Amino acid sequence: MTQRPLLVGIGGGTGSGKSTLARRIAWAVGPERIAVVTQDNYYRDLSELGFEARTKVNFDHPDSIDSGLLAHHLEQLRAGAAIEMPRYDFSRHTRASGGTLVEPRPVVLVEGILVFVWPRVSELLDVRIFVDTASDIRLIRRMRRDIADRGRDVDSVLGQYQSTVRPMHEEYVAPCRSRADLIVPGHGDNGVVVRLLATALMNDVIGDA
Repeated sequence: MTQRPLLVGIGGGTGSGKSTLARRIAWAVGPERIAVVTQDNYYRDLSELGFEARTKVNFDHPDSIDSGLLAHHLEQLRAGAAIEMPRYDFSRHTRASGGTLVEPRPVVLVEGILVFVWPRVSELLDVRIFVDTASDIRLIRRMRRDIADRGRDVDSVLGQYQSTVRPMHEEYVAPCRSRADLIVPGHGDNGVVVRLLATALMNDVIGDA
């Protein structure tokens, strides 16, 4: 690959549909043209803390993410180098062993609730897309995900939502809406949005090849 990759950030609140949008765009554009980097894999390793202490960490605050490593990896992908993206164990709140190899592609999608918050990360992005979804829908989606995929129970999900998720969304995530180049809905049938974005990205890749 000789051209510099196009870095596209997909932000929005928890449960807004960011990951779904990223997957649908990646499928439409094709794996040979696109790579996906997920902010959630960059949570700091808290293995030095006991489990109870780990459960009390504010995981929705920007400091909970190793944004320096995330930015460094994006810089490497921009330069045409592969990275080893970390893996995270959400049931234990620690980094998992090993990583995921991410090869540079003409388009790199960077997905996460805070990707527009850190200046070093945000300034690397060529396009910023904010997924806008009503809060009740986001809460329902988060509950389903955390219970099914992350080994949580209803009380712990709701407790975390009230104590950290909602306040951090209002303080850090919601203001990112004004920094976006494009705002898209995260509910209903957004197939038209996916097709338009995929077509635009493919045209940019093919046109600059």
